Amino acid sequence: MVPENNEGGTSGLVVYADNLEYLRVMPDGIVDLIYIDPPFNTGKTQSRESIRTVRDEESGDRVGFQGQRYRTERIGNSSYDDRFDDYIAFLEPRLREAHRVLKPNGSFFLHVDYREVHYCKVLLDEIFGRASFINEIVWAYDYGARSKSRWSAKHDNILWYARDPSNFTFNYEEMDRIPYMAPGLVGKDKAARGKTPTDVWWHTIVPTSGKEKTGYATQKPRGILERIVKVHSNPGDLVLDFFAGSGTTGEAAAKNDRRYILVDNSAEAIRVTAKRLAPYSPQFKGCESIIPAA
Repeated sequence: MVPENNEGGTSGLVVYADNLEYLRVMPDGIVDLIYIDPPFNTGKTQSRESIRTVRDEESGDRVGFQGQRYRTERIGNSSYDDRFDDYIAFLEPRLREAHRVLKPNGSFFLHVDYREVHYCKVLLDEIFGRASFINEIVWAYDYGARSKSRWSAKHDNILWYARDPSNFTFNYEEMDRIPYMAPGLVGKDKAARGKTPTDVWWHTIVPTSGKEKTGYATQKPRGILERIVKVHSNPGDLVLDFFAGSGTTGEAAAKNDRRYILVDNSAEAIRVTAKRLAPYSPQFKGCESIIPAA
């Protein structure tokens, strides 16, 4: 049930299961950090197409470095239906279990968007207590279509709750530094060091053609997860994500010497996650080929 530290790679579990059923059999108070990115209840089918580019000077549809032409090849598509008749009723039992499995000094992060964040906060205030709410982090990005009928929505919300608001992990020195917007006003040394982030995190989405891209719909950037993992847990701690998706939380944990448990009921998600974690956790090499088809 609980991954132990071992030599030759980071210890972790990737579980193909209904997350509520799995959470209900987990022991009390064993997890140091929980991050979840559940479906946002957009009412739409979320999809993402995977592509690769091949050098083709004759019929290439893209122009790259020094005018070289490339042909786009579509290699797959991932999608899921993001609709719930009662989103809060879906989340509530899972959030209550998350509170139960957290250690006394553990932290919980819920990643949602503007459609549901206010309802989720009221529910989390009830479960954790209002005093346990520490921050609402706004992840701001600048990508995609622009609305002509309202202000374009270009942010997500991440709610941070501590099991005990007087006792939680916060490794200030582990924060990544960001550039000053006006470096000439702060002096050479401070400008070189950079500043610590606020509760507004400017970070691009995962680039369509970037090396980080897995092709999984709604994949979140590893930079966001690494910031959370490094500041809110310590090496050897146990990190849980029970909406694992493409496995970003697991990679951020493994890359920074944390143990992890990832749960998802999508066979595609488990295959992508196992392949992604194989370089860090050798027990997953080849595992993506044995997950049953969805």
